[in-house]
Amino acid sequence: MTDEPRGRELIDRYRENYHISRDAVLTEEMILRHWQIEKELTRALLESRPENRWETFEECYTRLYRELDWLNKLTGSEEEKKPRNSFNLLLQFIGTPPKKIYEIGSGRGELIEFLSSRGYECRASEITRERGEKWSRQSNRISWGVSDGVHLDRFEPSCTYDCVISDQVIEHLHPDDIEDHFKGVFSILKPGGKYIFMTPHAYGGPWDISRIFNCNKPMGMHLKEYTFRELALKLKKARFRQIYSPAASAKKALATLGKAIDSPILRWIYFQQVLVTESMLSLVADQHVRKRMFQRLSRLYLFPGSIRIIAGKSDR
Repeated sequence: MTDEPRGRELIDRYRENYHISRDAVLTEEMILRHWQIEKELTRALLESRPENRWETFEECYTRLYRELDWLNKLTGSEEEKKPRNSFNLLLQFIGTPPKKIYEIGSGRGELIEFLSSRGYECRASEITRERGEKWSRQSNRISWGVSDGVHLDRFEPSCTYDCVISDQVIEHLHPDDIEDHFKGVFSILKPGGKYIFMTPHAYGGPWDISRIFNCNKPMGMHLKEYTFRELALKLKKARFRQIYSPAASAKKALATLGKAIDSPILRWIYFQQVLVTESMLSLVADQHVRKRMFQRLSRLYLFPGSIRIIAGKSDR
C-alpha cells in the first residue's frame, strides 16, 4: 500500500468511488471513521465460524449502517440520476413475464422495484432488516424476506423461482460460503431457471473502500473479489450448467452484439474467449501492470469490466 491520501484528495476520491453528489456534506473525519469501522468489521466477519456467521454478519452490517447513518443517504446519489441501462439489459436474459424472481441483497430495492414494475412477481431479501426494510417499497408484486444469503433453501421452498438475481453481493459473503451459496440458489430455482449475478472482477480491484486508500487488495467488506474462472468452477460443483457471460453491457456499442449472441454455441465461444483472456492476464506477475492491462482491455471492449454471469439449472 502506498501513502494514503488525505484532505481534499481523499474526499474527492471517496465522492467518485461512491457516486456522492458534490452538494452533499462530506468530511475527512467521516471517511476515516468509515475506514476504521470497515476494517474492524471485516476482521470479525472473516474470523466468524459457520455456526454463528449469520448472527455475526447481521450484527456487523447493523452496526455499519447505525454508526454511519449517512451512508445510505449519500452513497449512490449521483449514480441514481443516470438511466439504469443495466436494468433494461437484464430483461432480455430473464425473459418475458410472468416469472417469479428472487433477489439476494436487495439494498435500497431499486432493481427489484424496477423488475416489479415490468410485471414480474418479485421477492426482495436482505441479511438484516436494518438496511433492507428502510428502503423496501411495498407493492402488490413485491414481498419481503430475510435470509443468511447462503443457505437459501432454509428460507425459501425448493424449485420456486424462475430467476434468482444478485448485484454486488457475493463479494460480501465469507469465501468459505460461496459454494453453499451457489447450492442454495440452485435449490430454490425451478428446473430451467437461471441465476444472474454481477460482482467486481478481482483484476481491476480492490473495489471496496480499500480502493480509496490505494490498497493492493480488499481490506474492507469485500471479503473476496473473484475471477470468472474461480466462479465458473464453483458453479459447476453446485451442478449449474450453461454458464456464460453475456456480451451485452451498458455500453451501446455492445448492446446489439449482446442481443445477437443468443445461441448456446455462440455463448460458449464468447465465454471461452473471456476465460482465455483472463488466463493471459493471470500470467502478469506485477499486480499494477495487470490492473492497467485489465483497464485497457475493458475500455477497448475486449474484456468485461466487471463480472456478469448467467448460470442455468437443467430442466431435467
